[in-house]
Amino acid sequence: MSVEKKSLNFIEQIIEDDLKNGLAKEKLHFRFPPEPNGYLHIGHAAAICLNFGLGADYNSPVNLRFDDTNPAKEEQEYVDAIKKDVSWLGFQWANECYSSDYFQQLYDWAILLIKNGKAYVDSQSSDIMREQKGTPTTVGIDSPHRNQSVEENLALFEKMKNGELEEGSSVLRAKIDMQSDNMLMRDPIMYRVLKKEHHRTGNDWCIYPMYDWTHGESDYIEEISHSICTLEFKPHRELYDWFLDQIYDENKVRPKQREFARRNLSYTIMSKRKLLKLVEANAVNGWDDPRMPTISGLRRRGYTAASIRKFSEISGISKRDSVTDVSLLEFCVREDLNKTAERVMAVINPLKVVITNYPEDKEEFFTADKNPEDEHSGTHQVPFSREIYIEKEDFKEEASNKFFRLKLGKEVRLKNGYIIKADSCTKDAAGNIIAVQCTADLDSRSGSGTEASKRHVKGTLHWVSIKHAIPAEVRVYDRLFSHEAPDSQSDKDFMEFINPNSLHIIKNAFVEPYLKTAKIGAQFQFQRLGYFNIDDESTADKLVFNKTVGLKDSWAKQKPQQENTPKTEQRQPQQQSDKNPLNEIKKLGKKLAHLSGVKLDKTKAKILNYAEAVTYEEVAELFDTPVKKVGNRIAIVLILQVLLKNGQEKTDAITEFIELALTDENKLLVTESELIK
Repeated sequence: MSVEKKSLNFIEQIIEDDLKNGLAKEKLHFRFPPEPNGYLHIGHAAAICLNFGLGADYNSPVNLRFDDTNPAKEEQEYVDAIKKDVSWLGFQWANECYSSDYFQQLYDWAILLIKNGKAYVDSQSSDIMREQKGTPTTVGIDSPHRNQSVEENLALFEKMKNGELEEGSSVLRAKIDMQSDNMLMRDPIMYRVLKKEHHRTGNDWCIYPMYDWTHGESDYIEEISHSICTLEFKPHRELYDWFLDQIYDENKVRPKQREFARRNLSYTIMSKRKLLKLVEANAVNGWDDPRMPTISGLRRRGYTAASIRKFSEISGISKRDSVTDVSLLEFCVREDLNKTAERVMAVINPLKVVITNYPEDKEEFFTADKNPEDEHSGTHQVPFSREIYIEKEDFKEEASNKFFRLKLGKEVRLKNGYIIKADSCTKDAAGNIIAVQCTADLDSRSGSGTEASKRHVKGTLHWVSIKHAIPAEVRVYDRLFSHEAPDSQSDKDFMEFINPNSLHIIKNAFVEPYLKTAKIGAQFQFQRLGYFNIDDESTADKLVFNKTVGLKDSWAKQKPQQENTPKTEQRQPQQQSDKNPLNEIKKLGKKLAHLSGVKLDKTKAKILNYAEAVTYEEVAELFDTPVKKVGNRIAIVLILQVLLKNGQEKTDAITEFIELALTDENKLLVTESELIK
């Protein structure tokens, strides 16, 4: 086999079969052909990763070709944005091509079709032509212009080209079969008059080729071996081949069109037309709004190229349309940022805490790991003083034993710092708590090696020193749509499902001074809060952060029931709110030990996603799982990875379970256990 042995998807299998049947490997050539009429979105990322991935697997060239045949909707801005997105995703094209480069050749071939009696100029109105085409159950009727002479067709087509005919007055049609079962074969339009300035060719042309005519012939010119399209183009394949038949030279590579299902995402729309409507209606702040599913929007929000590539790999490709739960995309970025993002402290809903036994004029610096997942990431210094901010939600005067944060008379540890105990609190006239007075165990500084520093308390809080805190604006995002399938309702416009609470701007947040010099786009984990990055609008005088994703998948727990969601949508994967997470993990765990490659990655991703809703008490009951049930033990380790990442203390029981797992013969169990040993 030509690529490293692995489980092949159906597109790869087609290529392998072609190679076995005599196609020379050096003839393999792929392309990604976007229309420059909008910004690329997460659905396009699937096609990008597929085509450039095939190029990498087979060491074959991949063209970036802009299908720029409609100057009424295309702009250079979109061309530049597309190039930036593809490059940012980590791919480099072999050739930058434009369909407009081939306008003269396409025109010459159109003349050839006219001369061969395979094309004619039709001057009827679009409504009449539509009626004559018939329906899927009735045959079409020939146009009265269908049999006009070659000379008359050439003369009319020349007038179209020269701008002597008005827009909508005439079109060039292929002469195929008005009785074909395939409606697309009923004399499709090849050219229309369009007197618009083109972003590359200016006013050189007054006629522009249609997509179906341009697509296959451009593939042929570029010697593309496999033209991979989304599923809606499957009915076009017959026409694609017919057009190639008219100009094909057997000494050249003949492109083959094959189709895969487009990627749909829950709580999202994937139509560029509808995304443009959001922009034009000011429902969002441009194509790169962090709530948009565009690649530029995801990048601005803090998504990484690696996470999008991983999402495309795990989601895979198929022959049937389906909906992927958006939580899988969030899982992928959460996992990637956990490995790469520096840990810092920020407080977004501040409450003042005074350490009453700490000297007023004293300050010191604590050492904080930049990223405990990366032993080479280093450390940075965090200033500490008598007065600090904590989150308001982290203090209660009175609370149950399950509240492991700060409450009167109880202790917590400040991250990287001291153990403190709340003694009293101050309230304003309305009874709101405005300050908490605490005492610190000044012998308990983290890492000092004292007996007090080794004391175990259940809660750990993040904080910032008031004296050193840097003001910041934090933008917290939610799903842009409140409905899981916003454009699937026949009786409602998708705009009706826009979530009015999709953006919450916090003006009075504070971050530690380490972030003062961070650059735009830099990504961080705000400890205990989630992953954030510095927005494009951030300045030295005003830091602005976007929340990329939370530390946990909280949406699944609050997902509203959709009254009008089609049954097919309700059957889509990862409907976590309807399932017991632990039971689902047990089911998945049974087959873990027997999986590999993408199937293993998908199953692990599902388990890690479900694990966000599992408690320590639930998993602790599974620590005595028999040794022979390796798959279930791997699943338990995956749950522990999530719990420990989210702040769970490593108990003796966890340590004992992991130590036993590390001695197992199963390599996957050992590998996953080593991550948390």
